[in-house]
Amino acid sequence: MLKSKKSKMLSIAIATLVAGSLLSGCGSSSSSSTTSKSAQIIKYNLGANPKTIDPGLNSSVEGATVIANAFEGLTDVDANNKPHPGVAKSWTISADGKHYVFHLRKDAKWSDGKPVTAKDFEYAWKRALAPETASDYAYQLYYLKNAQGYNESSLPADQKTPGVAAATADQVGVKATDDYTLDVELENPTPYFLSLMAFQTYMPLRKDVIDAHPKDWAINGPTYVSNGAFKMVDWKQKDKLEFVKNPNYWNKSAVKLDKLTYTVLDDETSYMSAYQSGQVDIIDAPPTEQIPSLLKSGKAKSYVNIGTYYYSFNLDPTAKVDPAVAKAMDNVKVRQAISLAIDRTSLVKNVTKAGQIPSTTFVPSGIIGPDGKDFKQKKYYSATADVKKAKQLLADAGYADGNNFPSIELIYNNGEGHQSVAEAIQAMLKKNLNINITLRSVERKVQLDETSKHTYTGMARNGWSADYVDPMTFLDMWVTGGGNNTAGYSNKAYDKLIEEAKAETNATKRFKEMHDAEDILMTDMPIIPLYEYNVISCMKDYVKGVYRTPMDTVYFTNAYVQK
Repeated sequence: MLKSKKSKMLSIAIATLVAGSLLSGCGSSSSSSTTSKSAQIIKYNLGANPKTIDPGLNSSVEGATVIANAFEGLTDVDANNKPHPGVAKSWTISADGKHYVFHLRKDAKWSDGKPVTAKDFEYAWKRALAPETASDYAYQLYYLKNAQGYNESSLPADQKTPGVAAATADQVGVKATDDYTLDVELENPTPYFLSLMAFQTYMPLRKDVIDAHPKDWAINGPTYVSNGAFKMVDWKQKDKLEFVKNPNYWNKSAVKLDKLTYTVLDDETSYMSAYQSGQVDIIDAPPTEQIPSLLKSGKAKSYVNIGTYYYSFNLDPTAKVDPAVAKAMDNVKVRQAISLAIDRTSLVKNVTKAGQIPSTTFVPSGIIGPDGKDFKQKKYYSATADVKKAKQLLADAGYADGNNFPSIELIYNNGEGHQSVAEAIQAMLKKNLNINITLRSVERKVQLDETSKHTYTGMARNGWSADYVDPMTFLDMWVTGGGNNTAGYSNKAYDKLIEEAKAETNATKRFKEMHDAEDILMTDMPIIPLYEYNVISCMKDYVKGVYRTPMDTVYFTNAYVQK
């Protein structure tokens, strides 16, 4: 943190993840693009067609990478995930850590040449918080004074968070005092706030553009006005997104690429073939069966990703699902039994095969606390299956040996890797508990839609990568009514601990409160953590300067093709 001396709440240990100089290609290194090696063009496969690339509405890693390269926040992050000046050239922080004043650079411009102003940030933040926007990530702005009260202002009284007073947009703690000064007031000191300024929901937006094209501004090149290194030319749905260097970007001299293309192939065999034939320069998650040999030969590289691959149960009491399924899912002993019946060690060894770590907590390793130790200090269950206890819990729930247990559907987004994991879980649950799980593969957009709206029946595949390096990024998503609470989970005691931890300034006590919250989460088991993420990536050896943060966001600002 730039202001770490003002906060003793958190020290962070993360890996430096510079891809450009370290990564060699999968398959034959002689395979080369017909365009990339003769021009400054890079083609990166996102792995899915983004549901949206609106910074205020996106909640997927695919959209996040596109946004990170098209927009720039008050701060930016480097390969070490350290914040540094972006649109803000400098800032001051009050002694109590609750008041920030950002001073914007006057040469920052939008892709259409108009100046970026402090008002663009104020508008974007309040737009994400506005109840009518229905942003999944509105809670990420609750650090701002009165932000939660404004976001919840239209909710019925019984759905509002206790103790949070209703507020208007004018009362939210962000105000442009002039074109180049942004005044920000926080509810509580937030040690990672400068890192948050590089997060997508805090990106600036143009009110005039969105007012003129409220429904489609973020899907068409001419209206997707951005302020970062690249500007969109075209988005061919389910095919590719085409970007070019933004000639109005204030730091355009650092940008070497002329063109950046994102392909959206979601089938591992297809994008591996495209990579080997030179149609794509970078892919992530090559076919599972090839990963061990690719890693061993150095043709692929594993990158740290502070994240967790997990399944969620649909616990939303308003969800329209089969009553028998709802009854089973609502029983905590059923959820615990299903979790304990899964052999995570076997899963990562025999199915994913990419060196992942079995998850025995929801918060993954890699986040260091004030005691110098990793936050992940506890194992809530064995990494191998505890079949005896799982069977007993299922019997205690009234489904001895799986009798009378309803068939549960598990949805997952397209991809051989997700399918292999789902099939392995399906087999484990049949063998160890004698319960039947049906599988349904859907497009990424559908998966995101069904999980966010709680319209899926039974269970759903999900994953979460850190938005910033603090346990809170994994914990505050599970508060009642949270926009990314894919389980529809609610526990008032949990909510209270998260609220207290956000307001706590004593680092040791704060981490204790977050540990206590995770204790509740892992007892209630609304989710099944399966393994800690890593990223297996293949990159052509002529691609340089690309870097990936531990949040699984890929940056191309400094990328280039070595001819």
